[in-house]
Amino acid sequence: MPSAEPSLLRFLNALSVAHHVPGRIRLKLSAPVGGELLALADQAKSFGTAFSAMAGIRAVSLNPLAKSCTIEYDTKIIPATAWTGLLSGQATPGSEALRQRLVAAVQS
Repeated sequence: MPSAEPSLLRFLNALSVAHHVPGRIRLKLSAPVGGELLALADQAKSFGTAFSAMAGIRAVSLNPLAKSCTIEYDTKIIPATAWTGLLSGQATPGSEALRQRLVAAVQS
């Protein structure tokens, strides 16, 4: 089975934090209108499904028109700081654990 890692990294690079309080994060998808946005929108659906299946994720809500995604999560399982590291590419213990869970969820 091919690795989800390159696709995951491209998708994560297109995300930024719009709002974050421990337990709830809203992510914005930054992509120009056109083919790239459509491709990322398809990936957003796949990753939304993968996030929903992960331990520690309570709810995922995608809003394609606003190019945003809200994720409610359990801070006992996923530390709030893991999101910042994941989106910035910083290899912290929390962000690496979150990345590995996401890759596993995408591949299953």
